[in-house]
Amino acid sequence: MGQKTNPIGNRLGIIRGWDSMWFGEKKDFGQKLVEDHKIRTYLNARINKGGISRIVIERTLGKLIVTIHTSKPGIIIGKGGAEVDRIKEELKKLTKKDDVQINIMEIRRPELDANIVGETIARQIESRVSYKRAIKMAISTAMRMGAEGIKIKVGGRLNGAEIARSEEFKQGRTPLHTYRMDIDYASVFALTVYGKIGIKVWICKGEVLGKRDLNPNFSAGSDGRGNAAGGGRPEGGERRGGGEGRGERRGGGEGRGERRGGGDRRGGGNQGGGRR
Repeated sequence: MGQKTNPIGNRLGIIRGWDSMWFGEKKDFGQKLVEDHKIRTYLNARINKGGISRIVIERTLGKLIVTIHTSKPGIIIGKGGAEVDRIKEELKKLTKKDDVQINIMEIRRPELDANIVGETIARQIESRVSYKRAIKMAISTAMRMGAEGIKIKVGGRLNGAEIARSEEFKQGRTPLHTYRMDIDYASVFALTVYGKIGIKVWICKGEVLGKRDLNPNFSAGSDGRGNAAGGGRPEGGERRGGGEGRGERRGGGEGRGERRGGGDRRGGGNQGGGRR
C-alpha cells in the first residue's frame, strides 16, 4: 500500500533519518514532542519566506540544537548574523532553555526539494497564476535538474469552479513501493478567495545503493552556518539513476553505460552481437 502512506515515513531507518533525534523518558516524552511541534510551527511562521524545507531538532543534556534546511540562508542569517541571533533568543524564551544552537544548511538544488516546489506553486496560485502553468513549469524545471520522476496532485476549487475537483500531473517514474528509491514528498496548501487548494508533490531523485548516513553531522561553522549536505539530504550512499545521468541506466537513457533490452549497446555503438 505504498500509495496510501507518506513516502518519507515509509523510508525512515532505510534511506532517511528522523527529524527529531533524541531519546526521552516516558514521563517527559509527550512534553518534548509538543515542544518540537511548537518550535517547527514558530519557525515556519517566523521565516515564512525563507524557503524552509526541513527542521531537524537534536537534544542533549541541557542543550537544544535546531538545524534549518533552507534555500535562502541569507534571509535567516541576516546582516552580520543579526537575524539568526534574534531567532536564537526567541527560541530560548519559547523553550525556556539557556543553551540553544541554530545551524543553517543550504539546499543547493531547491528545484528537487518537494516542500520548496510545493510552496512555490502555492505562492503562484495565490498570485492568480494559472495552476496548470505553475505546475508544468515546476515539472519541467525538476526534470531538467536531474529528477528521475515527479508527480503533482492539486485539489479544490480550481480556477474558482463551483464544484471542487482534483487533477494529477506527472512525468517520469515515482515507484513508491521501491524503498531504495529516494522519493521526497510534501503536502502544502494555497489560500485563495475561493478557499484552500491542496497541493501534493512527489519527487523521485534516483536509487540509493549502499549504506547511507541517517544521522549526518550538523556541526556549524564559525558563522553559524553548517556545511551544505547535498541539497539538504543526508550524505553517504551511491545513487543510481537521476542525478547526473552516470552509472548503469536500464531502459531508455542516452546510450551511455550498459543498455539492456533490444541488443547490447555500449556507448551508443553498433548493435551487432548483443543479448536478445
